[in-house]
Amino acid sequence: MSRLDSFIRRLTAQRAALNYAIGLIGGVPGPVLELGLGNGRSYDHLRENIRDRRIFVFERKVGAHPDSIPPDSDLILGEVTENLPRAAQLIGGPAALVHSDLGSGDKPATKKLYEQIAPGLRGALAIGGILVSDQPVETSGLEALAPPDVIPGRYFVYRAI
Repeated sequence: MSRLDSFIRRLTAQRAALNYAIGLIGGVPGPVLELGLGNGRSYDHLRENIRDRRIFVFERKVGAHPDSIPPDSDLILGEVTENLPRAAQLIGGPAALVHSDLGSGDKPATKKLYEQIAPGLRGALAIGGILVSDQPVETSGLEALAPPDVIPGRYFVYRAI
């Protein structure tokens, strides 16, 4: 498969997983967390589709398209490994939805990062909250869900239990 086809499949899975998650959080209180702004595409998608919740973005350094940068009050700069454990404190309570798109082309480094942040991902969520991730997350307190229209292993969705 070409890198272009792989990219398209990843983004298609990302959108399907996010749309699925948005449909699951109706009764769950809390804001939304976007971990990894990148160029801002998924943040913009969340902003367009979740208008009644505040969206906080955790990012190391902003490099997104100017139309996809959150207001300074909703941007938490720094290392996710340092900020995620105190996410609830930083955003005023647990989140209804966390989207984590922190993977890189370096598979061992990505696996190590996700092992390190997995407890913080669960800790940032309200009970019943939804985690959407570009990588598998293994930690207690998360129930794996199977989003429709997503090839298994391409994008991951979990509910906080």
